[in-house]
Amino acid sequence: MQTLTASQARRIALRAKGFAGPARSTEPSRRTLAAEVERLRVLQIDSVNVWERSHYMPLFSRLGPYDRSRLDALTGARSTSAGTGARGTVRKGPALTEAPLTEYWAHEATFLPVDDLPLFAFRKREMLTRLDTRHAEFFRDTERLRTWLLAELAERGPLRASEIEHDENRRSGPWWGWSAVKRTLEYLFLTGQVVAAPRIGFERRYALAEQVLPARVLGIEVDDDDARRELVRRAAIALGVATASDLADYFRLPVTATKRAIDELEASGELEPVIVDGWMRGSGSLPAWRHRDATLPRRIDRTALLTPFDPVVWFRERALRMHDFHYRIEIYTPAPKRRFGYYSLPVLIGDRVSARVDLKNDRRRGVLRVQSAWLERHAPSDAPPRVAEALREAAEWQGLGVLEVQSWGDLAPALAAELGVRLEPRPDA
Repeated sequence: MQTLTASQARRIALRAKGFAGPARSTEPSRRTLAAEVERLRVLQIDSVNVWERSHYMPLFSRLGPYDRSRLDALTGARSTSAGTGARGTVRKGPALTEAPLTEYWAHEATFLPVDDLPLFAFRKREMLTRLDTRHAEFFRDTERLRTWLLAELAERGPLRASEIEHDENRRSGPWWGWSAVKRTLEYLFLTGQVVAAPRIGFERRYALAEQVLPARVLGIEVDDDDARRELVRRAAIALGVATASDLADYFRLPVTATKRAIDELEASGELEPVIVDGWMRGSGSLPAWRHRDATLPRRIDRTALLTPFDPVVWFRERALRMHDFHYRIEIYTPAPKRRFGYYSLPVLIGDRVSARVDLKNDRRRGVLRVQSAWLERHAPSDAPPRVAEALREAAEWQGLGVLEVQSWGDLAPALAAELGVRLEPRPDA
């Protein structure tokens, strides 16, 4: 059995995730963006917009500044100025039928290749059982609403919840204050009775499958065991080297089913068992596997800002094991108790996540505000200039002409010096 050092495991993993080689010097094309999504298989969606919507970030981290409208074209998204169809019309056209990405609960809420959607039929059935069990009273009482909504979508085509006129479309109660209409549409979406249409702005739209999905994926049935094995295989390719829990987390699969798939993939020679120095369970080595196509680069030397929902860090257990990086999002932590900031972004330096910066995109003033900046104990000596350059690139990508650094964190003074700006006091200091 092969033994890997911790550094080798990181380099294999980072290469699999698209960080091998130097940063690009030219703006990536739509085809390049699509290929990177194919590598990752999923782009996690998150509503927080204090810096940038999360699904735009993984491609920026790997490929550098790019035209975000090219990713919008892959998802079929439209600006909020797009028109809405009149009652009685079904809105069709290239933006609805030709987008190569769609949405589903592949990790959390994610964009994924539309051709991958049939692999998640088992999840739709699991969601049906879970929601009918946990919210039985609500969904029993909304059966008539479900029937009405399906008829409304059939008549009017893809719709946002806000476009639907119904007495129950009032914000109240649990589920983020969603109306009964929005909650029921989400139920239909999670259980596969409707699908996601390309968004307008950031608002999800709902549609019948035949209105927006290509014919090649309609009615496709994939055996549950085959689907889970394929998803574990894809996770192994995306991760390079991984434990069973890593592989299970990528597409949020049960560990038991994941282990069965690992056994089958190992028997076929696609997964190779390895030992990684420092990956321990009790007094023994933590079982791990390397995909047979995963390669070990001689070095990884990249600097990249990461979204909290990048595959490099989204599984916090793996981030700690792989990078010695303990990470928690502090959005829901009361401000006085935050250690690193509201929405700190991990920073890859070389082949390790070695810093974090809490960014605020002040779009109105054209300012990128660094609200805190911190180094990890293993950060290299050249971290300040490298992080500064990453922030300059990020500001340019967002069209921001000014950078500000506030005096919170052990990296903040050096970062302000590198950027040539005055260290601003913390507003709450």
